[in-house]
Order: sequence, then structure tokens, then C-alpha cells
Amino acid sequence: MDSKEKYKVIGLMSGTSLDGVDVVSCIIRNREGIWGFAIEEAQTVQYSASWKKKLTGATEMRGDELLALHSEYGNYLGVLVRAFMVKKKIRGVHFIASHGHTIFHQPGKRFTFQLGSGMALHAATDLPVVCDFRSLDVALRGQGAPLVPAGDELLFGEYTICLNLGGIANLSFRSKGKRVAFDICFANMGLNHLAQKRNQNFDKNGSMASDGNVNKKLLDDLRSAYEGWRKKRPSLGYEMFVARIQPVLERASVSLEDKLATFVECITLEIADSIPASRDKQSMLCTGGGVFNSFLMYRLVENCSNRVSIIVPDDDIVKFKEAVVFAFLGVLRTRNEINCLKRVTGALRSSSGGLMIGF
Repeated sequence: MDSKEKYKVIGLMSGTSLDGVDVVSCIIRNREGIWGFAIEEAQTVQYSASWKKKLTGATEMRGDELLALHSEYGNYLGVLVRAFMVKKKIRGVHFIASHGHTIFHQPGKRFTFQLGSGMALHAATDLPVVCDFRSLDVALRGQGAPLVPAGDELLFGEYTICLNLGGIANLSFRSKGKRVAFDICFANMGLNHLAQKRNQNFDKNGSMASDGNVNKKLLDDLRSAYEGWRKKRPSLGYEMFVARIQPVLERASVSLEDKLATFVECITLEIADSIPASRDKQSMLCTGGGVFNSFLMYRLVENCSNRVSIIVPDDDIVKFKEAVVFAFLGVLRTRNEINCLKRVTGALRSSSGGLMIGF
């Protein structure tokens, strides 16, 4: 056990929806065995068109091109951190915890790859770095995801359920005294994919979706695509979206607005089906970019509010919860304490995952 009880960490998170890089400076404390945190400064740095193109095209690159991009992106993250620290006058940082940007995630084949060289990030900032949080769990035959539940358990334990509405929707909750968590369905990844057909990065407030109508056949086809996944609850990745969900969307000969409305309905119904049974009304903390989609939240309330109280926290928690959690997972890693739960990922054992560079 590390005797140190207070850490100043910069957490970096880039989600599958390609919104940008979340950068957060936070204080993480342990007081008599109870963990807590405070966000000091935070911002989202949106990706340029050039970076979006590189990240989207990374799955098709040759090996040498991908390795070069791995180093380039790590350096880019370092430049962002330096600029953030200067702009916000941040000093005394103990280390950076970087999730990177997921390019490949195929735990069934025993590999996962988060772009963003920790060595390059360390070289660009001269700060210690914890990165590559998923690979050890995958080597231990786990899914390498979800990782946030360790943070949900120790930082957000007052809520019955924690729902994240990012590129992928996932939730975690306690069941029989243990933390249970899984990916539910594709969320912003699908909505953004559709919005881009109108040259929009995303459907702001769900306005296009709200102009559409739910198409029953498309909804049935989307729900059928999730059928096998509901039983096994694998971690979802971009490759699975392209292989299983995108063809269903492309096949449907309905308006874009109807596709968006139907996809929103599918998201909220999949979430509703995944909420654990309980006699009592449960509290569900909602975070992630999808919370800012008014239409999505309206449909979520309509489909779930008879079973849960939907709680939307302060904007900083909505936007930066995952970056804070990865900062916290980095703290646990530096203390050699468990930050990845086998009962969540299906690994052979729980572990303290992440590469430590420059410590």
C-alpha cells in the first residue's frame, strides 16, 4: 500500500465517437480508505478534420504507417497537455493517465490497441505516464473492457446504476454485493455516423432525430442485431459496428431523420432492457456526450423512468467522468492496487493494468 494519499493527475480520454480529447486536471484523495476527487480544470480539444481522417483511416493502414501514427498521436497528446497546463496555469502534476484512442479491439483474438505512444507522450511533456490500461486484462483472457466500473465502485458508489452514453452505451451496478458492468449498444457512434451524411459532426440536441418517425422494420432489424450480444455481453468495438450495425442502417430505404429517430429508440430500449430488476426505484447516474442530446434523453426518460430516477450531474462530470476515472485508474496502478475487475471483464484474475513510464 502506497502511503501517499493525495495525487494531482492529468487524465486523457478519447472516445469512439471522435468528439475530441478530454483533458482534465484533478485531485484524487484517499481519506481513511475512502476515495474522492475534485476537478480543477478541464476542457475538450476537438479534433481537426485532418486528425479525424487519420484516426478513422487507421484501421486500414500498413503496420509501419500505424506505428508512425502511434508515435505522432502520442506527441500530439503531449502538445495538448503542455498547452493545457500553460493556459490553465497548472503546476505540481504527479503524472498523466492516458487512455489513448482505440483503433483495434479484438479480445477474442487476444489483442487490443490504443493509439498514442506513452513514450512519445512522456518525451513531449517530461511527466511520468500511465497508459495502455487494457492489454494486461486481454492477455489474461478478459474483454479488456469495461474498465470504468472500478471507478464507479470507488468514486460514484452512491448511485445504484452508472450509465455512460458515449460512442458506446455501457452501464455498471452492484448485484449481490459485486460490481457488474457491460457494454449495451452503440450510441453516439451510430448517431454521428448518420449525421455525417448531412455533413454534420453530430445531430445537435437530436433535432434531426426529433423530426423523424420510428420505422418498425428498421427497429426490429437493429434489435435483432443485438440479440446474440445480449446474452454474452461482449465488449463492443468499431469493427463490430461496421460488420453488424452499419449494414442494417445502409440497407434501410427510409429517410435520414427516420433512421436517426429509430436508432435513438433502439438505444433507449436496449438500455431499458439492461436495467436490473428491483422492487425499489433505483438511481441512475447518466454521463457522456449523449446526455447533451435532448431527444435521446427524452426517449430515455419515456422508456426508463418508471424503473429508475434519471440523474444528470454537473456538466463537468457529464463531460469528463471517464477522463477522471482513468486518472483514478492510473493512481491505483501506481499503488499496484487492482484497477480491473475480473468479474466485469471475464479475465482469469483481477489485475493492476497499465504501463508506467518515467516513474
